[in-house]
Amino acid sequence: MKFSLVAALIVVLALINEMSVKALEVTNKAQTYIEDSRTKIQPLLENFQVEATKLQEQVKPFITNIEDQIKPLTENFNAQVRPLTDNFHAHVKPLTDMMEKFFERVKDQTKALMPTQ
Repeated sequence: MKFSLVAALIVVLALINEMSVKALEVTNKAQTYIEDSRTKIQPLLENFQVEATKLQEQVKPFITNIEDQIKPLTENFNAQVRPLTDNFHAHVKPLTDMMEKFFERVKDQTKALMPTQ
């Protein structure tokens, strides 16, 4: 009986040892795969960065040209809209002031109606 327990224990230990060796092999393979992938991807990323920088340099003149063309349009738009917004503000300001005073009175009257604590 003791012999069979010892034999079973040895078999279990051998299986555990084999499993840990296989797990270590799988871990090493995974790590190697990751490192290989990283070494393959790194040059691609560097190439992408170089190409993106080149593209950015090529696009800069176009962007500057567009900005130069749009600037007079926006200035013209602002020149036309500014008087309208100023006029609107001048008409609405008295109304907003009146509404603020109204809400202030409502607040004061509500406070007066509340019981003192």
